[in-house]
Amino acid sequence: QVQLVESGGGLVQAGGSLRLTCAASGLDFSRYTMGWFRQAPGKEREFVAAFDWTGLDTYYSDSVRGRFTISRDNAKKLVYMQMNSLKPEDTAVYYCARQMTRRTIVGGGRREFDYDYWGRGTQVTVSS
Repeated sequence: QVQLVESGGGLVQAGGSLRLTCAASGLDFSRYTMGWFRQAPGKEREFVAAFDWTGLDTYYSDSVRGRFTISRDNAKKLVYMQMNSLKPEDTAVYYCARQMTRRTIVGGGRREFDYDYWGRGTQVTVSS
């Protein structure tokens, strides 16, 4: 069964930190770009961060650059996103996804239609 499962969300005060984890199973992982997206209440889903299969080529949205850091453990099929200095506007459901093209990152990882597998999301709530 193909699965991407996010965890690590929760309620945190502004200025706090959380680390999200995305666990992959049943799909090829190590040669693919992985991305994080989020959807706030009443808003469309938006790109947060992505990196290629090596983890060396990384992209961040302007709103999180410098505060969020993504990493991956290909052997364990895990993707992480460390979120620091959280703000109330970071409140959203966070999704991880696998881009469908092997060994390269397409479109800076920003386009939803480049991804073929998605997790169900984990809620992050930042209180002011």
